[in-house]
Amino acid sequence: MAWAVLLASAVLEAVWATALGASQGFTRPAETALFLVATIASMAGLAWSVRRIPLGTAYAVWVGVGASLTVAWSVATGAEEFSWPKALFVAGIVACSAGLKALGGRAEAGPRQD
Repeated sequence: MAWAVLLASAVLEAVWATALGASQGFTRPAETALFLVATIASMAGLAWSVRRIPLGTAYAVWVGVGASLTVAWSVATGAEEFSWPKALFVAGIVACSAGLKALGGRAEAGPRQD
């Protein structure tokens, strides 16, 4: 469950990053509202996930997946040009995030006991 929440939070990271750009410096109300809602939800999901997934792993996956989705969206909408080197490096980010998941870490049995 923690990994599903973390991935959903990473998707929301891409949403807030895209909304931030679209808000044009917080001058567009709808985009600004989307930015605020997505940011709060994304951070809340990340905060919940790090109770069950090591912080370094969770943060790296959150940033990596969010950044990859942001680049993919930018290319898909024409805001950025596609290039094979860019695709290769984004694929590397995704592969590294998957590798961190595969390495495991603390079990998802429950919150850590500090």
